[in-house]
Amino acid sequence: MKSRSLLILISLGALPHFATAADTSASWPDRSVLPIPLSPFEGKIGKDYTQSKEAWQQVPTAPADAPNVLIILLDDVGFGQSSTFGGLIPTPNLDKLASEGLKFNRFHTTGICGPSRAALLTGRNHHDAGNGFLMEWATGLPNYSTMIQRDTATIGEILKDNGYSTSWFGKNHNTPDWESSAAGPFDRWPTGMGFEYFYGFNAGETNQYYPVLFENTTAVEPATQPEQGYHLMTDMTDRAISRLRYTKSVAPNKPYFMYFAPGAMHAPHQVAKEWRDQFKGKFDMGWEKYREMVYKRQLEMGIIPPDTKLTPRPDWVPAWDTLSADQKKLYTRLMENFAGYFAFTDHEIGRLLDAVKTLPGAENTIVMYMVGDNGASAEGGPDGTINEIKSLNGEKSTIEDTLKYYDEIGGPTTEAHYPVGWAWAGNTPFQWVKQVASHLGGTRNPMVVSWPAKIKPDPKPRDQFLHLVDVVPTILEAAHLPMPVSVNGVQQKPLAGASFLSVFNDAKAPSPRSEQYFEVLSNRSIYDNGWKADAQHTLPWRQDLAPGKWDEDKWELYNLDKDFSESNDLAAKMPEKLQEMKAKFDQQATQYNVYPLDDRGAARLRVPKPGVPGSQPDAKQYTYYAGATRLAESAAPNMKNRSWTLTAEIDTHSDQDSGVIMAIGGVSAGMSLYLDKGKPVFHYNWFEEHRYVVAADQTVPKGKSTVVLDFAYDGQGPGKGGTAKILVDGKQVAEGRVDKTVAGRFGIDTFGIGEDSGQPVSNTYKPPFKFEGDIAKVVIDLK
Repeated sequence: MKSRSLLILISLGALPHFATAADTSASWPDRSVLPIPLSPFEGKIGKDYTQSKEAWQQVPTAPADAPNVLIILLDDVGFGQSSTFGGLIPTPNLDKLASEGLKFNRFHTTGICGPSRAALLTGRNHHDAGNGFLMEWATGLPNYSTMIQRDTATIGEILKDNGYSTSWFGKNHNTPDWESSAAGPFDRWPTGMGFEYFYGFNAGETNQYYPVLFENTTAVEPATQPEQGYHLMTDMTDRAISRLRYTKSVAPNKPYFMYFAPGAMHAPHQVAKEWRDQFKGKFDMGWEKYREMVYKRQLEMGIIPPDTKLTPRPDWVPAWDTLSADQKKLYTRLMENFAGYFAFTDHEIGRLLDAVKTLPGAENTIVMYMVGDNGASAEGGPDGTINEIKSLNGEKSTIEDTLKYYDEIGGPTTEAHYPVGWAWAGNTPFQWVKQVASHLGGTRNPMVVSWPAKIKPDPKPRDQFLHLVDVVPTILEAAHLPMPVSVNGVQQKPLAGASFLSVFNDAKAPSPRSEQYFEVLSNRSIYDNGWKADAQHTLPWRQDLAPGKWDEDKWELYNLDKDFSESNDLAAKMPEKLQEMKAKFDQQATQYNVYPLDDRGAARLRVPKPGVPGSQPDAKQYTYYAGATRLAESAAPNMKNRSWTLTAEIDTHSDQDSGVIMAIGGVSAGMSLYLDKGKPVFHYNWFEEHRYVVAADQTVPKGKSTVVLDFAYDGQGPGKGGTAKILVDGKQVAEGRVDKTVAGRFGIDTFGIGEDSGQPVSNTYKPPFKFEGDIAKVVIDLK
């Protein structure tokens, strides 16, 4: 009987409780298994308090001298855009940080934002972390699901469990689309991945004037409107400074880990007119001359080796002197706007860096500032755009249409993005751009590191080959922490990267690793001991393009030790070396779960997603109640490319009530059913180019009534038109045509009942335009 009881205890995991306090206190804290329990009780427990001795158990704390860590990650910035790395956009605060620390000129990202962030936060390659591509394009394969698994714990989780204060500000593009609503689940939100505080948005981008914001897991609205000066960059900087000051006031000896990830410089490029106008005329020289000027500055500053060649203009970028006057006028305005946004972003980050210097432990603070999560973005297309979502849906705009908004570019009514040519110029001296993970223009980004207590400033850039996956092991070594073998009971995948801490004080220290693969949308590459083989496959400005025929891709070969910019293709001269490199790519792609390759762009937006856990993804009828807001588009009823009916049971306080009944989308595109002084209105925004309005000329009666919106789709393929009818208590009160509908996605905003949160669908009201009466329920039937 005694032996059986012992077996039961072992099976329940109870046997360790037989260890003495002396035995366990000697090994506490065991940082290889997280979370760490309280320290062993070292007092005495008797039959009453007079026979007992109190002794507080201790919570785990960080190792002595563990540094504060601030990671700053910009979005969509090219190697040749910031003044710190030779660019023509002044970034004085980044310049200052670099003068206090080190510049790195061979730091690498994945070529696209969500995967880069997964690699940065987990220390694993992005496919291994489930982020082979972006959450909106997720598919039901483990490497493309965008579901970060528990076996790839984030640096936030590791540091939190080791006694750090952790926070995340800005962009979160690592929560699956269908899990990003206020309904959760929250396991893969920042607060579920080890970050004690989150303030930001769950998407690849957000409108800077009308952001879809969450504080932790609660939806919040900005305190002011854009006409009152609101901008997300200022808002999140203010909150980050406040958070640091508060935590250091309460616990000055507790180190912090802050991940500061603005939406900048991702589209939409939005900034106040006074910032944009500082750059009027600064880019009239055109993109070829820009590259020549930046290349010369990079050589003079020592950013690039003296034997670096400037890669030539490709055929997908037109020569500047062949452009029309209207093209030059639009393209320079879009670039001026981008530059103003970047300068403003640098200003705000400067405020954060200044605040860090005033806090306890300022000297022992590591700042890792990554100037981009990929190269400059060509997603604005050949002509640029004031509606990036339209471009991503494969829809084109004319120069004439865009110029109508010339004076509004950068403001709340536009979502601007510059043309392909400026992205190419921004990646000087490299060939390609964001999404093209095969080439350095997509994957090589500047980085600056400062650590006053440990790093002696050096004006000469460090040139070791580094990658995002190397950041986690570097932080762990700096904090004197091991990589845990188990986190929350889950065995951990090994880290893919290696620490580059030795590089901080030794300019000649070897690179921590000798090999690294790259792959996004079948643009793929392999690096091995200075050699790099590349296969460019898809085009960022052609989301409708899925060429297939992977075996026909042309592979290139470069010796990066002698060719910094990938200017001399050696494939024809060294076919055996190229074959060796291709075999190496296949080995790494197999090891890190890259396969299967998937080159679909916009088509993947239409791949069915799982839906919110607990919902019915294949349902034809959905019932929502008041307060159901901030639902991600992929988790909302899919009313595109089909007929549907919306039935709303409402109770108005008067026949003049106003407010939204249902809205989805925003400034880019979307649709909204609302009351305007009692009159039902259906507004369909087709990428701002067409705004179809079906409005009743009579009011809904005071009290309870039923409002029905019936949409009859024309059929015959995606994106076709339809007829909208509005009925009140069974009587038709309006009918009208919607000639075009959105086939893919409405964009970066959400679905909601009773309000239009974030950016507004209609240009006739201000968000959130809450319904003034009561909504009993809204039922949506898909046909």
